[in-house]
Amino acid sequence: MSKAVKTSSLQQKIFVLDTSVILYDHNALNNFQEHDVAIPIVVLEELDNMKNGNETRNAEARNFIRLIDNASGSKLMNQWISLNGNKSGRFKVVMDKKPDHADAEAIFGGAKFDHRILNTALSLKQEFPAKKVVLVSKDICLRLKAKSLELHAEDYETGKIKNVDELYTGKTTLTKVPESLFLELKKEGSVGAELLEIPDKEANHFCILKSNRKTLNTWYDASSRQLHVVGTKKIFNISPKNHEQAFAIHALLNPEIKLVTIQGKAGTGKTLLAIAGALEQRKDYRQIYVTRPIIPLSNKDIGFLPGDAKSKIDPYMAPIWDNLRFIKEQYSHDLKMQGKIDEFVSTGKIVITPLAYIRGRTLSKIFFIVDEAQNLTPHEIKTIISRAGEDTKIVFTGDIYQIDTPYLDAESNGLSYLIENAKNHSLYAHITLDKGERSELANLANDLL
Repeated sequence: MSKAVKTSSLQQKIFVLDTSVILYDHNALNNFQEHDVAIPIVVLEELDNMKNGNETRNAEARNFIRLIDNASGSKLMNQWISLNGNKSGRFKVVMDKKPDHADAEAIFGGAKFDHRILNTALSLKQEFPAKKVVLVSKDICLRLKAKSLELHAEDYETGKIKNVDELYTGKTTLTKVPESLFLELKKEGSVGAELLEIPDKEANHFCILKSNRKTLNTWYDASSRQLHVVGTKKIFNISPKNHEQAFAIHALLNPEIKLVTIQGKAGTGKTLLAIAGALEQRKDYRQIYVTRPIIPLSNKDIGFLPGDAKSKIDPYMAPIWDNLRFIKEQYSHDLKMQGKIDEFVSTGKIVITPLAYIRGRTLSKIFFIVDEAQNLTPHEIKTIISRAGEDTKIVFTGDIYQIDTPYLDAESNGLSYLIENAKNHSLYAHITLDKGERSELANLANDLL
């Protein structure tokens, strides 16, 4: 339950927040309208353990601690405290209690914080029988455990995309286009789009024009309401293999577009095109940053791994190095250009590093690529974009159906959130890549398995 969900019942509710919700959105406390919010004491304990560090979850923990400290003022937090005046609900921190009937720690074991959170919610249900007590968690298993104990549970809905299958693709096909428009476009390179039935004239997007046997790829600029021809431009010796890749290259090279998202399954060329596009424009930017969030196996910090910092992070950055190596191989007969690519790395013209290592920096005149962006929360995406300085371009790439971060899915990840909410902005362009180009064998895996 949140602002994104309608309150159809007049019954007052108490929402019990799990730690996963706060780490996803530290402002979640304010998103439950007139209802009360309970914070189990064990959640504060977990946040205290997570407050130190440079990752986003550490910042979310710190921000939430400050938020409830400011909201409580001089009041004791074991009593209900009003949030934002009388029209909003209240919050309080709830001590550990064992319910009289179902004891989650006795049933599931006492070693996990999750079971203490369940007991807190069950105790509130017992204490306030006239109110509906709801556990809010991003953890599916915790929600299932709650429901097995006859406790209402739901996901945190704020920021979720309601119908991910209808997510903006950045492209549309227009049929029965007049022959005269084809001729004018080929002659002039651009034409007014007033006579075409473009689905959303407020959003920049790519249009495939068709008429009989003729097909033409175009870019619709929402600011000027003009259609521009999209060619098949080669970037750093990488040629587009289909019209979607041609669209991606156009967005990457367009100086008027400062924010680009490229979404698609594995093997569609997302990261390769982004890096090649950055190298093609290397003279226009002070540096090229290529980053990705590190999602360790078993969700353990990379500090547990042996070796120095470089040896710890190199396995996670290997796919980016692979793409750069592929670009270098396109110049197998040009040793001078191969040497230049190596020089870009050694001199810091191109920097390949985990996302956490650049957090907090202002990005001025940077071509900034964030790979695997589907593993970021909406708040992380917002934080990255807010760091953009003058003359910076940011490109997010990822596959919203291939998520490695616990508690995120195709509807709640930051890449889906950005695509849905930025689509009508004049500085933004998006393209979804559907056709795999890695190999026929890779396509077999994507299509059949």
